[in-house]
Amino acid sequence: MSTQDATADERSDVTRAEYCVIACAEAWRGDGEILASPMGTVPSAGARLARLTFSPDLLLTDGEAMVIGDVPALGAAPEVVEGWLPYRRHLSMVTGGKRHVMMGASQLDRHGNQNISCIGDWKQPARQLLGVRGAPVNTINNPTSYWVPRHSTRVFVEKVDMVSGVGHDRAAAAGPSATRFHQLRRVVTDLAVLDFETPDRTLRVRSLHPGVSVAQVREATGFPLTVADDVPRTREPSAEELRLIRTVIDPSGLRDREVRT
Repeated sequence: MSTQDATADERSDVTRAEYCVIACAEAWRGDGEILASPMGTVPSAGARLARLTFSPDLLLTDGEAMVIGDVPALGAAPEVVEGWLPYRRHLSMVTGGKRHVMMGASQLDRHGNQNISCIGDWKQPARQLLGVRGAPVNTINNPTSYWVPRHSTRVFVEKVDMVSGVGHDRAAAAGPSATRFHQLRRVVTDLAVLDFETPDRTLRVRSLHPGVSVAQVREATGFPLTVADDVPRTREPSAEELRLIRTVIDPSGLRDREVRT
């Protein structure tokens, strides 16, 4: 059966949002005792799922300055607080590579350059966004992944209007000080999982979510993508993972507000 068939292997009882949670959780697999910093509802659900299953040593926070010992549902307060994580120690973890952040991206190019700062000429932008925030430091010091809830040509562009997070081409141009700890791991979208495991470190499709075709992903991307002939589907969740997502991590179904069905 071709993996490019849009619907052949789709399970009717698993939503697109739940496949996205699984894909985000997989980004932290094998990280060990490291701080997970998910930004967004689906990445937050993914980090919680990873902690409850295959990455039990993952450190989570309450979203502010407390390291938590339990895994509360999205939007709920933790019952177990293990310690205070002041800003200076948070920065030490960032610069020491002890953190894996999953950020959003208003624009992302084939090399992994991310823009969350502005749209248009940065000297007089058409839209002012967040600013570069911590993106430059994140991308050159600790593992970084991206979450894009609406895969489209507005996000995946030939050239970003301003660089916030540093891509592979710019890191290489800056030299060893930028490449030493530069790790762009995954890009999870509502259509697919992408990575940079190509000879020239540009985006390729790692897996397609069930119900999505290669043609859909290409059409929603503003530059040519590397796609293997036998690209797999994003893996199915286990029955236990579905139980955790639906009854423990996100019983209110917040994930469905972030990912269209």
